[in-house]
Amino acid sequence: MLQFVTDASDKYSIAEEVQMAIEGGCRWVQLRMKDATDDEVRQVAMELIPMCRETDTFLIIDDRVELVNELKVSGVHLGKEDMDPLQAREVLGPHAIIGVTANTAEDIIKYKGKDLDYFGVGPYKFTTTKKNLAPVLGLEGYQKLVKEVRDAGVQFPIVAIGGITKEDVKPLMATGVNGIAISRAIIDADDPVLYTSEVMEMLLGISKD
Repeated sequence: MLQFVTDASDKYSIAEEVQMAIEGGCRWVQLRMKDATDDEVRQVAMELIPMCRETDTFLIIDDRVELVNELKVSGVHLGKEDMDPLQAREVLGPHAIIGVTANTAEDIIKYKGKDLDYFGVGPYKFTTTKKNLAPVLGLEGYQKLVKEVRDAGVQFPIVAIGGITKEDVKPLMATGVNGIAISRAIIDADDPVLYTSEVMEMLLGISKD
């Protein structure tokens, strides 16, 4: 399970980034434009919606619950400063994907039994895409967190995020996380399509083992 997270780039428009990730086989995109206005996000989302629909790619938007509701995209990803995820569920209804940012096992366990879809847990290592960075987890941190969460009987999918590259995929997946989110490593690759497809192949190989 790979989630591609958009980020501003000097080389590509966000639509081009997403097109390349999709061409590489990714079927889950998070539109993240932290400092943009709702109108700017809406404009970009309108470009992404047709390409995501054509390829059966899930499109979720970071933070903006009202826009998700208006545009009827797949769902929302909520950070710690964003709307309460249970409130977002009321607004968006039962079919929307709702993902939540977490940094500790407690962040996840407190939602046990609630109708949420996944937790984006990080950062794995230092990343420039986030301003207020939570403590870096590293491989041991994920191992410990996954164990605590599963021991508490909580089965939400856990997606690792934060400075992840292709080389990190296998060791990270070995910690028990269910997926990974990548942003800059794909955008900055010499060939983003090829890079995405290599990550997808690794993930498929792991799921077959």
